[in-house]
Amino acid sequence: MDALAGMCLLLTLCRLHVSQGMNPFAMQQIPLDPCYDEKGAPRRCIPEFVNAAFGKDVQASSTCGKPATRHCDSLDPRRAHPASYLTDLNTAANMTCWRSETLHHSPQNVSLTLSLAKKFEVIYVSLQFCSPRPESAAVFKSMDYGKSWVPYQYYSSQCRKIYGKPNKATVTKQNEQEALCTDGHTDLYPLTGGLIAFSTLDGRPSAQDFDSSPVLQDWVTATDIRVIFSRPHLFRELGGRDHEDEDGGSSSSYYYAVGEFQVGGRCKCNGHASRCMKDKEGKLVCDCKHNTEGPECDRCKPFHYDRPWQRATAREANECLACNCNLHARRCRFNMELYKLSGRKSGGVCLNCRHNTAGRHCHYCKEGFYRDVSKSITDRKACRACDCHPVGAAGKTCNQTTGQCPCKDGVTGLTCNRCAKGYQQSRSPVAPCIKIPVVNPTSVVTSTEEPADCDSYCKPAKGNYKINMKKYCKKDYVVQVNVLDMETVANWAKFTVNILSVYKCRDERVKRGDNLLWIHMKDLACKCPKIQISKKYLVMGISENPSDRPGLMADKNSLVIQWRDAWTRRLRKLQRREKRGKCLKP
Repeated sequence: MDALAGMCLLLTLCRLHVSQGMNPFAMQQIPLDPCYDEKGAPRRCIPEFVNAAFGKDVQASSTCGKPATRHCDSLDPRRAHPASYLTDLNTAANMTCWRSETLHHSPQNVSLTLSLAKKFEVIYVSLQFCSPRPESAAVFKSMDYGKSWVPYQYYSSQCRKIYGKPNKATVTKQNEQEALCTDGHTDLYPLTGGLIAFSTLDGRPSAQDFDSSPVLQDWVTATDIRVIFSRPHLFRELGGRDHEDEDGGSSSSYYYAVGEFQVGGRCKCNGHASRCMKDKEGKLVCDCKHNTEGPECDRCKPFHYDRPWQRATAREANECLACNCNLHARRCRFNMELYKLSGRKSGGVCLNCRHNTAGRHCHYCKEGFYRDVSKSITDRKACRACDCHPVGAAGKTCNQTTGQCPCKDGVTGLTCNRCAKGYQQSRSPVAPCIKIPVVNPTSVVTSTEEPADCDSYCKPAKGNYKINMKKYCKKDYVVQVNVLDMETVANWAKFTVNILSVYKCRDERVKRGDNLLWIHMKDLACKCPKIQISKKYLVMGISENPSDRPGLMADKNSLVIQWRDAWTRRLRKLQRREKRGKCLKP
């Protein structure tokens, strides 16, 4: 099938398609929105097949009539041949033609450049001539609005000589985007009314599976079309003598004349729109559906990033899906790793979860809040504050399910707001609830003096437990210990400890490793200091140990606090300041 016959068949099929679409008896079967089926499910939709060149401006590098001649005058409508005639409404009875200036030397290049004002999927390019068809011509396309150009098709009886291309090369899947050269259009007859017709998919192996061929999808995409006429047919070749041309010159003068420039195709919307329209700025854009946006529906709308954007196919609409954020976020992003791990089902990650929620889907409560199971996860009040008591709780984070705060020893309640059974309230922020003593302290204290009330006895140790330079300098030793065991020796509790770190010690015998820590039973009974087996403590005290109690000693004036890792940096800083002489001797 030659190019002209193929184009006639293509145009016939297009007319048949249009006539079927306008069948009044079929209107009731067509859904209101072609992008969705009768049940509202998304499906591929494409804009109608049109002549994308109709009414568009064409830039011609040469136009007859500037300056005016006997047959061309741009000021006289009867003798004007502007480029606008290329894309106006032409009929067989009224064929208006653009005409180039008279060319006196061969070869002469003349170009026609058509801007489609948007990306189109081009199926064919055709030119109907009012002059003899040119001996050599080339069709180019641009995908970036005229910034760069690539060849689409070459025509010449001397392909190798003019364009460096073989005549009628074979297209394979490896070179489907290669422009070919053919001499099939170059017959000298008829002298006028000849046709150049180029089909972008004709002979391309992947054309039968266009949906699965990104190479061909890219090949048919164009924003601009340019045709360059390189060599006219020489009039004097038709006979053996010169002929007078229309301007009274000899047949050594030539020109090109075209009556109709057509570009058949569809507005490129990647299967996500059934029409193109002009936006507020007058630009041609797709009327995007399937939660897509962009001039070609080439990206997902904000918040619809649960799977990557894809072009729609006949089998799958590939609509963009909204992220699942349980109504607690307005923004999300796509994560390919999560998408693959989910079996290519979900890759959305919610951003800036609100209403005290957290997580990829804003599906659990953030730290300091717990889930109110009486409300739906989508409820604005699905997460309630833990409200842990500032003194009774060991932290601000509660159980995500029950809301139970972590309580200090002897403290109970959902928010750690009361003393447990067998405990009584104290005035210590470290141990707000102390065990009600079963035995009077005098039973463990061998002293002639009556023991004082624990609150008044421990009073010197109450107050601010912040670690500062002043307190650090006053102490003889500052160590981190792990309490291993305890035994009673007379009125003393002897703790076996492992010294983990030594931040300060005036006694050179105290080093890292196992050692002893002595606390008087009276101090221990009143829990000043308070100490437990198998826990780590920061111990700051004075070295006044007699020879019969080697190791460290702590009393009510010592600082014994359960260890926190955050103190390491602070203590090292105090240690460095001491070495620089910041601790003044008394």
